[in-house]
Amino acid sequence: MPTGTWWFIGAAWGELLIAAVLLRTRSGTSGTSEVPPPQALALLRGGRRAAVTVALVALHQRGAVAAGRKRTIRANGGPGRTRDPVQLGVHGALRRALALRALTQRPEARRAVDTLRGELSGAGLLRPPARLWAARALLGCVPVTVVAGPFAAGASGAGLATALAAGAPPVLVAPALLRLPDTTGAARRLLTDLRERYPLPAHRREVTDGWLVQLYVALYGDPALALFLPRFSRDGGLLDRPPEQDRARPVDRPRAAERNRPPADGGSDAEGASC
Repeated sequence: MPTGTWWFIGAAWGELLIAAVLLRTRSGTSGTSEVPPPQALALLRGGRRAAVTVALVALHQRGAVAAGRKRTIRANGGPGRTRDPVQLGVHGALRRALALRALTQRPEARRAVDTLRGELSGAGLLRPPARLWAARALLGCVPVTVVAGPFAAGASGAGLATALAAGAPPVLVAPALLRLPDTTGAARRLLTDLRERYPLPAHRREVTDGWLVQLYVALYGDPALALFLPRFSRDGGLLDRPPEQDRARPVDRPRAAERNRPPADGGSDAEGASC
């Protein structure tokens, strides 16, 4: 095997090690007892869409947004007394009725969520985007380096087979690192701990605190939306399900009972708990 081939194999290992260093994060803030805001937890669990959804829940509880036509969300007055940047950004993006997917891409909402993402990266709960993309680029180069190196060095026959076999370990390790999520181990432990402390209740009448409704939506997503805000979530397109599936959901069957339940979300259809 040509001597130059070993340089390419060494380069592949070097790319792998640098990527691993970039993907490492500090331990995070798991030592504090303070629960992060619901929008932050939603971002850790489900990304940008989940964070915007929780912001919409909080705004709906104050009557600041409502379901629009054709499964959209529309502004329904001012944002209310809030200083939360994500809620303000989401409300500011609703100059007209928007579907949830379009709303998440509006500049005002994107900037607010990106700022929150930066804060979570600084806390060790999310991998910094720049380092994440750099690591993924390096990991993508590992198999290219291993395969192209021997040919560039002039290897052939048995030497080529030996070179490819020697380069196999970094090629096999690279996909495992590519599959690492944006969230860190500290973030996943935080979400697991909070789900243990706050299991999803069996009935929405068990929860009267609006902040807890936001927390449940942040931790559980669609099941919590369907439990606490079935009409707003369905009519506003937050569940992202076709209408025929919405009609099939058990939570929507007892319509007469729904109308007789006490108010809970501060909206006209009395879903969820109000702040």
